Amino acid sequence: RYLCGNENEAVAMLSAVSDFLDKLTGIEGSFGYAVIVALVVGGYSIFMTPPHSQTSRVDKKQEEEKEEEEPQRNFTANQLRHFDGTKEKPDDAQFKPVYLSLNGTVFDVSDGRSFYGPDGPYEKFAGRECGVALAKMSFDEEHLDDLEGCKTLNFGERTQLEEWHEKFKYYRNYPVKGRYVPEGAMPPADRVVSSDELQKFNGESDSVEVPEGFATAPIYVGAGDKVFDVSFGGVTSYGTNGPYSRFAGKDVSRALATMSLDEKDINSNELSDLTEKQLSTLKDWIKTYQEKKGYPVVGRLDKKNFKL
Repeated sequence: RYLCGNENEAVAMLSAVSDFLDKLTGIEGSFGYAVIVALVVGGYSIFMTPPHSQTSRVDKKQEEEKEEEEPQRNFTANQLRHFDGTKEKPDDAQFKPVYLSLNGTVFDVSDGRSFYGPDGPYEKFAGRECGVALAKMSFDEEHLDDLEGCKTLNFGERTQLEEWHEKFKYYRNYPVKGRYVPEGAMPPADRVVSSDELQKFNGESDSVEVPEGFATAPIYVGAGDKVFDVSFGGVTSYGTNGPYSRFAGKDVSRALATMSLDEKDINSNELSDLTEKQLSTLKDWIKTYQEKKGYPVVGRLDKKNFKL
């Protein structure tokens, strides 16, 4: 009875409102039109306004992706060739990313794998410097890996190269991964690097200037009688706050040989007391730096009578 009473009162109230609107507008049934308009406006507002929780999740995801983004690095020609979109091993489930260099800027074009990956029309450009080739619209091998050739393009070719760069960066939004540094732009491998010079390249942001054509400042690590530039792929490991940042700018032969992170081993140059097993471990590390990591050798340490 209570519910019925409320229902009757509600019907009477709605009827009164309806009569009032009819008299006010001069249109019979205006209350029904008003309800329809209110529903349309309300529905549109709900549809067009994203839920706060969903917006928060999207913003949080974008923020996390930004935080996880790797810093830009330097690439040698061999390192760049690795990113050709093929599989590391035939039975691997995933394909490698597809990178290419455009006038020295290395782009991740994996989103365009159908064009630049295996069996794509531009697969020849994968893992290569292709600024001259794209500027000339050429697939000739002589126009690949020719970074110096970008400086001698004619006006039309230069314009074409700039248009490709704009397309990659702003239209296709391909991520920039770093810079391709040709061998001729690096210090000679046979020069002697002093301990003072080695210390300068310690991965700190203000220790040395970024050389022209590099994405990041060099980071030197000494191993055996060689000096490696680990900024070619090792920035997150040897740069500021990296797990091996204490190795940067030092000869860490003893620490590598003894598999130690102890400061006394990191700062010691004494190798005469190493066992055969430890020397073998050091040799394996040097091989890893050269072959697996592909870090370029940018000098040598003046170690007389050193031999592995």
